[in-house]
Amino acid sequence: MKFIGTTVAAIALTFSGFVFAESPAAGDVEKGKEIAAGICAGCHNADGNSAIPLYPILAGQYPGYIAKQLNDFKVVEGETVKRDNQIMAPMVATLSQDDIENLAAYYSQQKLQPGTASDASLVETGKKLYQGGNLENSIPACSSCHSPNGQGIPPHYPRIDGQHPAYTLSQLQAFRQGTRKNDTNNTMQTIVSRMSEQEMQAVSEYIATLR
Repeated sequence: MKFIGTTVAAIALTFSGFVFAESPAAGDVEKGKEIAAGICAGCHNADGNSAIPLYPILAGQYPGYIAKQLNDFKVVEGETVKRDNQIMAPMVATLSQDDIENLAAYYSQQKLQPGTASDASLVETGKKLYQGGNLENSIPACSSCHSPNGQGIPPHYPRIDGQHPAYTLSQLQAFRQGTRKNDTNNTMQTIVSRMSEQEMQAVSEYIATLR
């Protein structure tokens, strides 16, 4: 347990103060804007700042991560769906790879308008878990992959700062239930299997406060 705690603390300290950047998006921003207005705006708003708590804020997200998620929603015959979502599956079904790259480029360049915590009473508990983990249950600090300020590490670990708590919680639950299994090396699936429902709720609330 001491080894885990020391390792997590060292990683978090290393990331502190750094802003990670991904290579410029390969897609066409203007074409992505057109697609977003026609397909995505109803749930995510035209600029990717969703006003609906269960739908994620996409503005400012790393383009490589957005592209991966859109591809993972696709249903391919003979293959297991990595993100089983009945809303997104038909939305991405007709998107070409160029469309996906264009959407990713567009959303990555929009300015994030962060969400807010919906239950302030859970924020402090969530902060402790995010920053220090729960060593008793072998839960590492979230900051070790997503960075202390929630900026993530592209392309594998997304920005989560200011994300709607309802959406974050739904994704933690999806990892635990097996409807989402597109995490690198099953990292998230392993972590959430050790978390209580209250811990997932608390860390989701804290993430919404990150800036």
